[in-house]
Amino acid sequence: MNIKINSVKFTASKQLETFVESKIQKLGQFSDDIIGAEVFLKLENVQDLENKIAEIRIDIPGNDLFVKKQSKTFEEATDEAVDALKRQITKVKEKRRGI
Repeated sequence: MNIKINSVKFTASKQLETFVESKIQKLGQFSDDIIGAEVFLKLENVQDLENKIAEIRIDIPGNDLFVKKQSKTFEEATDEAVDALKRQITKVKEKRRGI
């Protein structure tokens, strides 16, 4: 799986990039069809506490899945986004099976 991580308005630490990559890799357990993932980590409205945004786009044959989550930390936002993607992947698989 090809994972591309982009940080907007800041420079992501190696530790944060490793964390995000490991979370995205775990999505492979839910679907073998994942071609790649593109992650945007954004910093917005510096005065607000919940100013960290994680946007993840997953490439799956037939359709792309997209999630955007905002939280206090990039790790928390990534966790929430990955959980939402797990639900989306499950729905797509069920739809293909005709359940």
